[in-house]
Amino acid sequence: MRGFLDIAPFTPKEDAHSLERYPRVKPPLDILLCAPRGFCAGVVRAIDAVEKALILHGAPVYVRHEIVHNKYVVESLKRKGAVFVSELSQVPDATRPVIFSAHGVAKSVPAEAGERNLFAIDATCPLVTKVHREAEVHHKRGRHILLVGHAGHPEVIGTMGQLPAGAITLIETLDDVAALEPPADQPLAYVTQTTLSVDDTREIVAALQARFPDLIAPHKEDICYATTNRQEAVKRVAPQVDALIVVGSPNSSNSQRLREVAERAGCPAARLVLRTDEIDWSVFGNIRSLGITAGASAPEVLVEEIIDAFAQRYDVRVETVSTADENVFFPLPRELRGEAAPTAAE
Repeated sequence: MRGFLDIAPFTPKEDAHSLERYPRVKPPLDILLCAPRGFCAGVVRAIDAVEKALILHGAPVYVRHEIVHNKYVVESLKRKGAVFVSELSQVPDATRPVIFSAHGVAKSVPAEAGERNLFAIDATCPLVTKVHREAEVHHKRGRHILLVGHAGHPEVIGTMGQLPAGAITLIETLDDVAALEPPADQPLAYVTQTTLSVDDTREIVAALQARFPDLIAPHKEDICYATTNRQEAVKRVAPQVDALIVVGSPNSSNSQRLREVAERAGCPAARLVLRTDEIDWSVFGNIRSLGITAGASAPEVLVEEIIDAFAQRYDVRVETVSTADENVFFPLPRELRGEAAPTAAE
């Protein structure tokens, strides 16, 4: 990823104290590196959108909410001139670009941007937009929509905000399925958040279909390819290692799901870690094998940093375990394509 992969990896300083703590003779450690891992096409597109806007229009470029759920990425973009805001009311200058995050937004957000004549650029992941369009089609055809997802997540807020209040019912758990009392006069359809656990979602959908045999499903799975691929790689690696690290931020849904998948697949210790100072050496200080993956919003430089930290304590041997090839690409938002992209004044 331009702007992140060219950053030098973390290298701990070696001094007398560190040599005493980490002797030259190190125990062996086999690291199984999950592939695919890290940035997905939607995240690359969103980050590229901010960086391209900064190139074309200069700083500041405003971003509504975190462009992706990764603190390292957000802080890196801040240093380049991005300003992150919670609401459009915090954008003081209507002549500056404002970018909507990869998670998608409710329809009220672009409507507000239009009322203020803001130069808005929508970096919503196209796979999230697909879910929005599905919900709109179901609504137009008179169906009540069941959204399988997590309350409060920006993607869920954005999807529910595509339609009038009451048109979508959120389903989070099997208990929600059992307690569901949908409108009696409407057929039912379901959509899902794109970053869910594949296995959890399958259980919830099966329970919905058992209660409502005529439930209309998406034409194509809503959980995105990147979420599915990363979870499959973790399922392959987790039973083979003493511990597993998911590189990612706590507020990243797909990263949290990777940790849960590792635990369910039989890994004795699975932890979500963003930087090396978060490694709990009481857990990882006496192992012989380690799995490493990264959430879809975590840059590879953080994976390299984690490996370097283990190399200070262990004689590491790294092997990549690949379960899928990814070649998905999403073009930039129209406003940022080519040097002839429009300016805020236009």
